[in-house]
Amino acid sequence: MAATLRIQSDWSRALSRDEGEAWLSCRSPGKPTLYGSVTRRGLGSDGVPDIVASEGFVVGEVTKKSILISCPHENVSTKFLAPYTSFCRIHQKSITCLDISSGGGLGVSTSTDGTMKIWQAANGEIRRLLEGHVYDVNCCRFFPSGLVVLSGGMDAQLKIWSAEDASCVVTFKGHKGGVLDTAIVDRGRNVLSCSRDGTARLWDCGKSACLGVIADCGSPVNGIAVGTADNSLNLGTPETPPSEREVGTEGKILLLAREDKKLQGVGLQSRQPVFLFVGSDAFNCCTFLSSTYILAGTQDGNIYQLDVRNTNAPIQVIHRSGAPVLSLLPYRDGFIASQGN
Repeated sequence: MAATLRIQSDWSRALSRDEGEAWLSCRSPGKPTLYGSVTRRGLGSDGVPDIVASEGFVVGEVTKKSILISCPHENVSTKFLAPYTSFCRIHQKSITCLDISSGGGLGVSTSTDGTMKIWQAANGEIRRLLEGHVYDVNCCRFFPSGLVVLSGGMDAQLKIWSAEDASCVVTFKGHKGGVLDTAIVDRGRNVLSCSRDGTARLWDCGKSACLGVIADCGSPVNGIAVGTADNSLNLGTPETPPSEREVGTEGKILLLAREDKKLQGVGLQSRQPVFLFVGSDAFNCCTFLSSTYILAGTQDGNIYQLDVRNTNAPIQVIHRSGAPVLSLLPYRDGFIASQGN
């Protein structure tokens, strides 16, 4: 596996002062970790920080918002990006989940401080406090309209909220354990959830009812994702005709990131298993890159890329550190991953 180059501290703060310092490390499997530092010596005439690295590391391109650092000994380089905007007053403790509305105007987030809030994406101004769950709220996401929010909590409930007045318009009950993740089918007449109780369920928003258990895994399901399946994939046939309340489930596959080290694909309408892949540790999250390619992240820091048409072996396994992979998001021709380090 490739070497990993990391900055061990908040470098953007350390280097924003006239003289600041941030610690570096370069770790290659099976070799001693190399340690060093980067230091800001002042400000150049163009307003860009003058930054140098200690022995063994080289500073490349520097801008006001990024630093390119390399470690020639391990032939590895990384560009570190600073945030363009930071909102420090929305929550008091760690943020566990967030989403941005389709129009980009609003954000919604949950925190270990026990709150769920809607805020202006432009300036972080808090617009609404969403109260109604008992215990922690684990997940939140906007519907495609950007006017409604779906949430799931440790109270085993899903709730739908108005982003305009913070009212809870629907509550779904049926899970026997905390809800860990959700997904929205097409425009949102149906939604999906997964839980510590080992099940994934399909819900009808209009009737506030459960349309069925899509999968019962016997192990907590930490994350789900729904996507359109490749035409060559056999999704199975429903044992009974689907309810007329099911909207947009045909041709869809549901991914299940399971605690028992398994990543499972299930035909959303058929409820039939499509594939089962065994990884190195508990799967925390999953997402679609396309109708063919998927990603899933594990507790021990692996990111698996798979082809749904043949999941016998992964296309690639990315391992940048041993920290848990907590979330994955497709972005342009690649993806963004967050890890617990």
